[in-house]
Amino acid sequence: MERPGGDITRLLHAAAQGDRSAFQRVFPLVYDELKNVASARLAVERDGHTLNATALVHEAYLKLVDNRATEWQSRSHFFAIAAQAMRRILIDHAKRRNAQRRGKGESAVPLEFADAERRPDLFNDVQAADLIALNDALDELSRFNPRGADVVQYRFFGGLANPEIGEVLGISEVTVRRAWTVARAWLRGRLGDEAAVRTETLMSRPEESDA
Repeated sequence: MERPGGDITRLLHAAAQGDRSAFQRVFPLVYDELKNVASARLAVERDGHTLNATALVHEAYLKLVDNRATEWQSRSHFFAIAAQAMRRILIDHAKRRNAQRRGKGESAVPLEFADAERRPDLFNDVQAADLIALNDALDELSRFNPRGADVVQYRFFGGLANPEIGEVLGISEVTVRRAWTVARAWLRGRLGDEAAVRTETLMSRPEESDA
């Protein structure tokens, strides 16, 4: 089914002009896509996480509704801003999870000791650690390569494809691919190969073959 991108863009333009009801009408048009993205992002958290995909979508949408200063431009722009909201929510929850572990006297889990079959609880905590490590790495990357950090953020937290990222950033798809290649190489060095590969798997899209 074709995405109602034109309707979304039209409503967002109306919202940017002050029509708050227009923004409310966007939600049903983007809900399924937002939930798919949320489900993929929650794959890095443990089973039984207190924040499920539906809750993540609603929390993110509430942040977007409260963000009255945003001049909405297009469907891709909406999902880019949604990516930022989801990132903040997920990182806050992951950090609270880690704080709870420390409060119980539990030590951090080294990534190399994760074993999904023998200790699924251990493995899921490592996944949460990957998410926090990625967030910290993106903050560092943004200081000297903001474009690369944006590309990673929009892919991972927003589920955007390369053409959509190019639209948001005002660059060509070729430039997006190059930025992704550079950012991915840096993340591999920063996170380590194993953690980087786990993260990249969650960022991959079936229709893309960029290496």
